[in-house]
Amino acid sequence: MNEANKLLEKYKAGKCTSEEQMLLRKWFHHLGEDETSELTEEDLIAARRSFEKNVAGLTGGWQRTWMPMLAAAAVLVVISAGIYFYTDYSNGPEETYANVDGQTDITPGGNKAVLILADGSRISLTDAKNGELAEQSGMKITKAEDGQLIYTVSNSGNSSQPLSYNTIETPAGGQYRVNLPDGSRVWLNSASSLRYPVRFVGNERKVQITGEAYFEVASDKTMPFKVVSNDQIVEVLGTHFNVMAYPDESSTNTTLLEGSVKIVKENKSKVISPGQQAKIQNGNIDVVAVDTEEVTAWKNGYFIFKSEDIQSIMRQVCRWYNTEVEYHGNISGKVFGGKISRSRNISDVLEILESTGSLHFTIVNGNAPGQERRIVVMP
Repeated sequence: MNEANKLLEKYKAGKCTSEEQMLLRKWFHHLGEDETSELTEEDLIAARRSFEKNVAGLTGGWQRTWMPMLAAAAVLVVISAGIYFYTDYSNGPEETYANVDGQTDITPGGNKAVLILADGSRISLTDAKNGELAEQSGMKITKAEDGQLIYTVSNSGNSSQPLSYNTIETPAGGQYRVNLPDGSRVWLNSASSLRYPVRFVGNERKVQITGEAYFEVASDKTMPFKVVSNDQIVEVLGTHFNVMAYPDESSTNTTLLEGSVKIVKENKSKVISPGQQAKIQNGNIDVVAVDTEEVTAWKNGYFIFKSEDIQSIMRQVCRWYNTEVEYHGNISGKVFGGKISRSRNISDVLEILESTGSLHFTIVNGNAPGQERRIVVMP
């Protein structure tokens, strides 16, 4: 156990030899997993118990078995932390793991949103109790136990009532899920909004978003579904796709996971297939192949970065943790990659970035009136 702890601390400090790092990788294969697979909590518990049992029973075979056991100890603790990051240098990636050090911290976001009804009244979905919230245009609006908003036809409703529109807004540090009247499901990322009719009529289903949203559109060939964002229109019949249209990003990105969609920008249009992304930048539509897991990681509770610069990473991090960022000195020239749960405190994200040795971070958690929460980034 002492040797296991020593190796773990050595790895956390980034001082393991290449041979020791290779042992860690082999342990993944020992578990029947590859390096990028996620292990469930049950997997971790079972592996940890096996490790403890084997170490407790070691006798004369110690010399032949201690290194795999050390690898087990190190990897289990690292995986339990749910953190993996690396920095790309000219000589290739360097893998780095880290844990929380107890510094001033900022907690992650959660299910937070405001529902704006047609009459302008606002309902805080963060504070509202579960159950029926309102009734409009023959539709009942309900907040479910799992925090999602659901629209259903009301028994007392009159479909001839004037059509009204609702808007749901998530703040920085918020996210929310909406079940639309047609059965389509929408996940809203932080600092986003969705405007939609409380019931769909006519020959199309049209909604408008700002920020980022993931759509699972209910199929209806007689009534195409359209998403409007940043002067682009995404036309679909029934499919799964992600739209990222934040004003502080350099492009509007539509990523397709299932089905087929057409992207329209003024007099230009492109049809994309699953695994492709349409990027609108400077009036042009470019289609590229992308990793859909990375694009939709936010919906599944993760940050996944692949060869991204620090500015891009910090824009995503700051939206989720509702904080500002401040840059000092020259921070260009390096790109980062990795994966971490969005349920962890911001210090986890910053510490693993800092542990690469190329950047330093300071958390300014302003609690006094007029003070802003911000992250200072320095070389």
